[in-house]
Amino acid sequence: MFTDKYHANGPRRRFITLLAGGACLPASAQFRVEISGVGARQIPVVIATLRGEDRVPVSVSSVVRADLQRSGLFTPVDAPQPLDERSSIVSAEWRGRGADAVVAGSITRLADGRYDVRFKLWDVVKGEELLGRSRVVLEADLRLVAHRIADDVHEALTGEKGVYSTRIAYVVKSGRRYTLNVTDADGEGGQIALNSNEPIISPAWSPDGRSLAYVSFETQKAVVWVQDVASGQRRVIADFRGSNSAPAWSPDGSTLAVALAREGLTQLFVMPRGGGTPRRLTSSPGIDTEPAFSPDGKQIYFVSDRGGGPQIYRVPAAGGGVERVSFGGSYNISPALSPDGRALAFVTRQGGAYRVAVQELPGGTPQILTDTSDDESPSFAPNGRLLLYATRQGGRDVLMTSTLDGKIKTRLLTSGADMREPAWGPFNRERSS
Repeated sequence: MFTDKYHANGPRRRFITLLAGGACLPASAQFRVEISGVGARQIPVVIATLRGEDRVPVSVSSVVRADLQRSGLFTPVDAPQPLDERSSIVSAEWRGRGADAVVAGSITRLADGRYDVRFKLWDVVKGEELLGRSRVVLEADLRLVAHRIADDVHEALTGEKGVYSTRIAYVVKSGRRYTLNVTDADGEGGQIALNSNEPIISPAWSPDGRSLAYVSFETQKAVVWVQDVASGQRRVIADFRGSNSAPAWSPDGSTLAVALAREGLTQLFVMPRGGGTPRRLTSSPGIDTEPAFSPDGKQIYFVSDRGGGPQIYRVPAAGGGVERVSFGGSYNISPALSPDGRALAFVTRQGGAYRVAVQELPGGTPQILTDTSDDESPSFAPNGRLLLYATRQGGRDVLMTSTLDGKIKTRLLTSGADMREPAWGPFNRERSS
C-alpha cells in the first residue's frame, strides 16, 4: 500500500481521506510575488506608469507589469519619460531602447466616484497601434481591470488568451484553522469561501467557474461538497459510508468523478453534479483515487497502487479497460491534464524528493520542472502556459507557478500562513468589469 507519505502534515495531504476510512468574507491575507529565472524568446515591452496613477490606491501599471513578467513570455523595459494613450510613439526611438511594444494610458476619477481607465498598445516593430480600450470601474475593481489589460496585451502580442484575470482556489492553514480561499491568479483580490476548524482538501473548479467542489472534514469524516462561489450556498454531494474524496468535474460540468470507500477499498465512481446514485467505474485490489478528466471527457486519469506502488492510469469515462500511463519511477501521483490534452503534469518521487513533472501524451518522457523537494497538487493555467502547485520553502507551505520549461518560477508570498491544495480556475466566469 502507498501510505508512507500520506499523512496530514506531509505533501500528499489529500490521501488522508483514504486512510481515515459559509459565507463569503473578505480575505485577510495580502500577497506579493517573487519572480525568479530567465526564459527564452521573451517579448520586451514597455509598461509605462499610467497618467493619474499616483492618485489612486492601486498601481495598475505595476500589476500589469508583474502579470506579464510572471508568464515567462515578456520582459519589462523601462520608460524614461511619462506616457499616456495620447502620446506620440516614435517606433525608431523605442526600438533603439530595445522595446518591441509599448503600453501606456491614464486613470481619471469620475464625478460618481468610479474610475475611467484607458490604455493603448503599440507594436513598435511594425510601427502600428494594436489596440486601445477604456473601462469604467469601481475602486474595488482596479486590480481586476489591471489584469484585464494584461490579458488584452498578452492576446494582442501572442495570439493566445491571457490568464491574469482568472482565479485560483487554495486552502490556508493557520494554527488549527482552515480556510478555502478564492483569489485572482496573482493571489490578490480574494474572498474566503469557507472557514473550518477541520481540514479542507481537494478543491476543484466547475468548468463554468461558478462552483467549487471540495472535501471537508467538518463532520469528522471526509465528505464531498459543492459550493456556489458567488453566493456561498453549498450542498453535500457525497456522504456515503467510509471516505468520500477527490472530486473532479467532467468538461461539460454535468458529472463528478469521486473516490469512494463505500464498498470497501477506495475506488472510482461517477455521479451527477447535483448528487444521486454513484456508478462504480473501477474495481481493483488496491486504492484507486485522484481522478482527472481528459479535456474531451472521454478518459479519466487516476492514481492506483494496483501494481504495487502508486502509478497513473486511465480508464474510459463510460467504463472499460484500464491502461497504465506513468512508467518513469516507482511513485507517481496527482495527475493534471493540460487544457489541450497534450501534456500530463504529476508529482513524482526522486529519492526522497517529491517534484512536479510534465510529460507529453501519449508516451512522452517525463521532464522535472522543479528543484524543490515537497511539491504537491499541480494545476494547469487555462491557457496551458503555466503550472500552479504547492511546495514547502523556509518551513512554510507556499504556492508557486512555473512555466512549462521550468525556467521562470513565481512564489506567492503571504504573512506566514501555510497554503495548500491549489486549483486554477477556468476562463469563463462572471466578473464585474
